[in-house]
Amino acid sequence: MSAVLTTISAESLVGTRPLLATPRILREDRADGSFVLRSDEPLQPFVRCIGDWLQYWAQEEGHRVFLAERAGDGWRRMTYSEVHAAVRRVAQALLDLHIAPDAPVVALSENSLNLAILSLAAMHVGRRIAVVSSAYSVVARDHAKLHAILDRLHPGLIYAEDGDRYRPAIAGWQPTCPVVFTAGAGAGEVSFDTLLSITPGTGVDLAFAAMTGDTVARILLTSGSTGVPKLVPNTHRMLCANQQMIAQCWPFIDRAHPVVLDWLPWSHTFGANHNFNLILRNGGTLFIDAGRPAPGAIEATVRALEEVKPTLFFNVPRGYDVLLPFLESDDELAGALFERLDMLFFAAAALPQQCAERLRAVAARVRQRPLFFTTEWGSTETSPVVTSAHFETSETRNIGVPVPGVELKFSPCQEKLELRVRGPSVFPGYLDDDAKTSEAFDEEGFYRMGDAGKLADPADPNSGVIFDGRVSEDFKLTTGTWVSVGTLRLAAVSSMTPYVQDAVVAGHDRNEVGLLLFPSPALRALADDLDNNFCGKALGQHPAVRQALGEILRKLGQGAGSSQRPARVAILSAPPSIELGEITDKGYINQRAVLTLRAEDVERLFSDCTSVIHPI
Repeated sequence: MSAVLTTISAESLVGTRPLLATPRILREDRADGSFVLRSDEPLQPFVRCIGDWLQYWAQEEGHRVFLAERAGDGWRRMTYSEVHAAVRRVAQALLDLHIAPDAPVVALSENSLNLAILSLAAMHVGRRIAVVSSAYSVVARDHAKLHAILDRLHPGLIYAEDGDRYRPAIAGWQPTCPVVFTAGAGAGEVSFDTLLSITPGTGVDLAFAAMTGDTVARILLTSGSTGVPKLVPNTHRMLCANQQMIAQCWPFIDRAHPVVLDWLPWSHTFGANHNFNLILRNGGTLFIDAGRPAPGAIEATVRALEEVKPTLFFNVPRGYDVLLPFLESDDELAGALFERLDMLFFAAAALPQQCAERLRAVAARVRQRPLFFTTEWGSTETSPVVTSAHFETSETRNIGVPVPGVELKFSPCQEKLELRVRGPSVFPGYLDDDAKTSEAFDEEGFYRMGDAGKLADPADPNSGVIFDGRVSEDFKLTTGTWVSVGTLRLAAVSSMTPYVQDAVVAGHDRNEVGLLLFPSPALRALADDLDNNFCGKALGQHPAVRQALGEILRKLGQGAGSSQRPARVAILSAPPSIELGEITDKGYINQRAVLTLRAEDVERLFSDCTSVIHPI
């Protein structure tokens, strides 16, 4: 999660309470050149477990709508009291099925109301939920990766929405645990309606009371952007502490009943731990978005925005990039998004400055009060928030300051400062992997994030942290100069908008930097390739494409050193593959995977091929 743009006034939403907390950050310098930042604001008490939030709202405002999903032309809605009752019934069913506390309930399908109930039910009685990206089941042609994941998880139950759609992937693993489908359950399988029909008994209450903060609530898989996916346990203490940290940075959110439309998958910490938990903790309403940030799928999001009119909106940079043309051409839609919005939020990748400015311009057309546009930074292992940009800045790489309760260490690494974190929201270690756990923590117990950062103002720790890329992605040219991949990629994508969807930086052990580009429809339009027939080489040989990109490269390189001055670009033919791990279902590019899987394109990039474009 990274980058920020914030504009905020001092006006209040709740009584005399300010919208945002004022940063009060302390700095501790170390003899080895490292230093630690921490908030002077102590972390306030937080609840014991996720279920405490649900139980509170069911008792205090049970009539309030908690969850909604698309149903035909309308929405299927469930109130807090209805969800709480359903959770207790399904929780009893899990106890009756003798699901062991360390055998996770594994879900393979996408976000849904029933998946929310199942997840909350598992966590309500001390069981753990593990949501696996649906890409492993329905996108992948080969289910070997899914089966390897199931081998490691040892599920106590497997769930998916549609039996006909998910059964082939599950059957190949030959499960011995119960298999549950919402629709299409066959012989030997269980219908989700059966779970909902169970009458809860005292066992549910006893199991709920027996849980502690150390009880594992979720198991998440790392995205694999830095290697083989690992199993990350998230305890109730981690998740509840992290929501308290967020609330202390954003006082306006505390029990404010936010209305949210969200598509972000619950197989990732952004959608599950951050967004879903924030809505539940603060008594909000979640409309589950059936859309996605992709052509042909974004239209569902557009329709839902017109109906929901959210007060908070979360997305990844790719999501905003796809949504912007609709917002820019339709003031009514822009009004539906921005008019009553308290916060626009992005994370998971750096937001190009040009995209941020376009969003600000659209918002200014349809609203008078300033737009709070912000980000936080963290990881799956930190559940997830470590820093929050709860102050005014125009720098899109500013990821904010440490939230109350965590310590952020800056440790010299290569030519950068690696970020490391310690606190109650940090995970205890990877499941069944002592070696990776040992590597993940330093001698003081700080988790090594793998990201680099620096102070926006070295003299003022309250100014925020500038995201400085991933240490593991950076490389050296043959001249010995380090290339900051994250910084260059963001600058390149910003400069080349709207012609590229994303870029990958290459040049390890070479004497200059090159870029591999994923072309956008706007780039193909330059080449009159409206039917997407041209391969990357053909696009790179088209005069209009060469002229446009050559001029951008020249401007991008003006005044820059060799490490931040791309000397050549090559256009790729195929979009990034979810199945092969080149991109996550959040839209984040896996730099290492693209360079490995497209080695021939890397060789072409550094050849004399006529499809390679140079600065003009």
